[in-house]
Amino acid sequence: MATVTRPPEIGQGGAPGSGPNVRVGAMFTFVGIIAIILMAVMVVTNYALASGRGGGAAAEKVAAAPLATGPFNLDVTATEFKFAPPEITIGGTGDLNITLINKGAIEHDFIVEGIDGKILAPAGQTVKGTFKLAKAGIYTYVCSIPGHKEAGMKGQLVAGSPATTGTKPDVAAYGPAPKEQPSVVEPAISLKPAVADAKPLPPPKIEPPVNRSTAATVKVTLETQEVTAKLADGVTYTFWTFGGSVPGPMVRVRQGDTVEMTLKNNASSKVTHSIDFHSATGPGGGARVTQVPPGQEAVFNFKALNPGVYVYHCATPMVAHHISNGMYGLMVVEPPGGYPKVDREFYVMQGDFYLAGKRGQEGHHEFSMEKMLMEHPEYMLFNGSVGALSNGAMKAKVGETVRIFFGVGGPNITSSFHVIGEIFDKVYPEGATEPVSNVQTTLVPTGGATIVDFKLEVPGNYILVDHSLGRLEKGLAGILEVEGPANPEIFNPVKPLPKP
Repeated sequence: MATVTRPPEIGQGGAPGSGPNVRVGAMFTFVGIIAIILMAVMVVTNYALASGRGGGAAAEKVAAAPLATGPFNLDVTATEFKFAPPEITIGGTGDLNITLINKGAIEHDFIVEGIDGKILAPAGQTVKGTFKLAKAGIYTYVCSIPGHKEAGMKGQLVAGSPATTGTKPDVAAYGPAPKEQPSVVEPAISLKPAVADAKPLPPPKIEPPVNRSTAATVKVTLETQEVTAKLADGVTYTFWTFGGSVPGPMVRVRQGDTVEMTLKNNASSKVTHSIDFHSATGPGGGARVTQVPPGQEAVFNFKALNPGVYVYHCATPMVAHHISNGMYGLMVVEPPGGYPKVDREFYVMQGDFYLAGKRGQEGHHEFSMEKMLMEHPEYMLFNGSVGALSNGAMKAKVGETVRIFFGVGGPNITSSFHVIGEIFDKVYPEGATEPVSNVQTTLVPTGGATIVDFKLEVPGNYILVDHSLGRLEKGLAGILEVEGPANPEIFNPVKPLPKP
């Protein structure tokens, strides 16, 4: 029993805490505590009954709610890159009949993960399909075309009520809580083995100077191909390409020429591809009229109005996904008199690659949408592979003037292009008509290009880099090998260190 100590009442004797008022107060305190305990028990009991945890009549009533039996008929609209509705709830199990309405510019499909079946709808078309749901539960539906799920084409299907699916109402309605954004440094994931005997992609084709004084119609055919190749030692990757190389073949015309462009998409491709010429004046640079499904082709004409060096790339949504897999190249539009003659020309493009595994991890890597959106490439490369510009890929001689057509496909990272040990005699910044002289490093944006000319005066190996030099560790280096006699008047090692 509770004890309260208080002074004796005035006019009363006895020991402290022994009067009648003290006993009454203690009794009221005890009764109050008992009442609070009883109220708490009632609240807990009512909650248990209401939530089905107490085994009482209320729980039995919820559990007894019957499942409906299909068919269930629903329309789902697909665009770039979402489904409407993003959440579907049906009353039970059975046949789920989906009408997929594709209002997008490219093909989309609809699958329910864990359930047989797929609906594939070409751009602008409507296709129907049926999925057989044998059990109540929570399912995920997605577009399985590469990159589309990661870009946002997924939703949640609830078959049955929260009671029958075994989930809380908030989870059934909204799905699980979003995951925390992962840190950049992640543990290595498990990979499939690298493709045996895979070779690097071939070097891109470079076109010679036009050497023509009048305008003409130039017919160009490019085929998009999805090719598995060696990206680095022990690492393979499936590139998306123009013509089977990264970058794609150079296109070279004269200002005023009419270009008749045929784009073919190889029948083995998994997705639609297209082309956007930065040199073309017209909607999408051609992309709007070249969204070509696998096995088909499209043709359009455009006039090369402006001289310069221009990027072309795939512009099928998600555009950055297609570019990051290698879908870019250069088009050179020569001025009427052509560019000044040089002894050798080279064709180089820089790109950033977003692999699911870690850099250097052996195996076959898939594309990582997450890394691309965070702009954290595992590799940065010249011409599509580590070492593509080494082992004699670029050779010249002392006394020659060389030209490099250089572009950045991206999709995200710009370049501070530099050749260690050389100064560019002329730079056509961003492909401009008029060059500037005596440049050490030239900034090239993503989706941009330049021309650099310089004369070789001393033999040796000259390293091509992006002067954001941490990128060397991601594979971004090339070697221009220069042969010829020494030139001590310009460079003379007076007291060289002994060779190791």
